[in-house]
Amino acid sequence: MGRISAQERRESVIRAAVAEFALGGYYGTSVAVIARRVGVTQPYLFRLFPDKKAIFVAALVRSMEDTRLAFERAADGVEDDEQALQAMTSAYAQLISTRPETLLMQMQGYAVVAADEAQGDDLIGEVVRAGWMRIWETVRRRLGADADKTAGFFACGMLGNTLAAIGLPSGAGR
Repeated sequence: MGRISAQERRESVIRAAVAEFALGGYYGTSVAVIARRVGVTQPYLFRLFPDKKAIFVAALVRSMEDTRLAFERAADGVEDDEQALQAMTSAYAQLISTRPETLLMQMQGYAVVAADEAQGDDLIGEVVRAGWMRIWETVRRRLGADADKTAGFFACGMLGNTLAAIGLPSGAGR
């Protein structure tokens, strides 16, 4: 069996961190839990990442980029804006139904922003805003730079996020 590189181990830590932080949040998840899930020691984990916040940020960036890529891939090669909108909607529904930790991780990031900013630390807020803008721009460009269509897409998506987070089906509000 081959040896796992530091980069591969780092990737496994990020995947484990997404899963653990998605459920326990930043304050409720210990680094020990993430290390155990990956099968490494805490000291080894801290050779890959300087601290818990860096692990959380890497997990948050990954979950946001996975969402952005789901939109980008879904609309790739689709000519019509309405078909692209439907493709992106379906891709997102598929993403959050098969990998709900992606959405939950982002929600945990949103929750941390207010607490950190109250303490004068805006790192996670900067990461959330930058990730959100990359997602927004991906969708906006695909919808012909139409701000109203883009806002409508995200408004429906946020409703879907809320319904998913509280355990209701997406059609519950109709």
